[in-house]
Amino acid sequence: MQKSEEGYGSGKPRVGISTCLLGEPVRFDGGHKRDRYITDTLGKYFDWVPVCPEVECGLTVPRESMHLEGEVQAPRLITGQSRVDHTERMSSWAKKRLRDLENEDLCGFIFKSNSPSSGMERVRIYDAKGIPHKAGTGIFARAFMEHFPLLPVEEEGRLCDPHLRENFIERIFCLRRYRTFLTTDGTVRGLVNFHTDHKMLLLAHNPHLYREMGKLVAHAKEYKREELIKQYQELMLRTLKTKATVKKNANVLLHMMGFLKTHLTSDEKQEMLGIIENYKRELIPLIVPVTLMQHYVRKYGEPYLERQYYLNPHPIELQLRNHA
Repeated sequence: MQKSEEGYGSGKPRVGISTCLLGEPVRFDGGHKRDRYITDTLGKYFDWVPVCPEVECGLTVPRESMHLEGEVQAPRLITGQSRVDHTERMSSWAKKRLRDLENEDLCGFIFKSNSPSSGMERVRIYDAKGIPHKAGTGIFARAFMEHFPLLPVEEEGRLCDPHLRENFIERIFCLRRYRTFLTTDGTVRGLVNFHTDHKMLLLAHNPHLYREMGKLVAHAKEYKREELIKQYQELMLRTLKTKATVKKNANVLLHMMGFLKTHLTSDEKQEMLGIIENYKRELIPLIVPVTLMQHYVRKYGEPYLERQYYLNPHPIELQLRNHA
């Protein structure tokens, strides 16, 4: 049941990224912060849209280092020695760059952690007494997240967490598939099919929002197309932003077993239940019960389960479900 490359959407997802993470020497000291997982692994599946706020707003390489000062919600971007305030320069550039990025078909963004321009969270911000607090957000990162509030975003450091990594990448591929659907079909019937294909995946993230999405799709003909696709995308991204848990995954797997109850032998049922129980006890990774479920779906040709993206939400080569 391995999906073809086309099954993840038309073309590679386009993902914005802090330029230094790709190995470009754009940092204040003329260096870079190449992340090999990003370049060598994710680079096979994503098309990058590099952004370096400090260079693109007109600062040189090398340049004086900067930091954040003042209020957490409205910090100033100040150079360390000369005390030059670059806040307005950065903010003015960001407004224009964000308008340009609207045309880039972005499915997500990876920020450079701890950066006063691009850090997503816990960036050092200095109070009036010169005491640093890890409570800030980079000037550009804040503007980006306010402009694209539901777009999947992460920092390269947080991608080391397997649960955050899986959730982030899963959202990107799902959004790519949705946009492919809009450009290749976009009908109410097509939306019903898209929703059906993703039901188990959505259920594993947020059962409450999953039910809201179901109600929206059931009344789809009552909406204008533009409003329908906008509301569905917002609900979808909110649903997927909630991380899937062991308990919710186990419930989905048990729910899927219900579609096979007339096919599975007594031994097969006990095997499946035993594997799910070991997963619930966190003795084995999710890939184990999912692989067994795929086997039974292939063996018995259950059509509803065959179409579920829950079984193949992203390329298996990324090994996102291999962690216990």
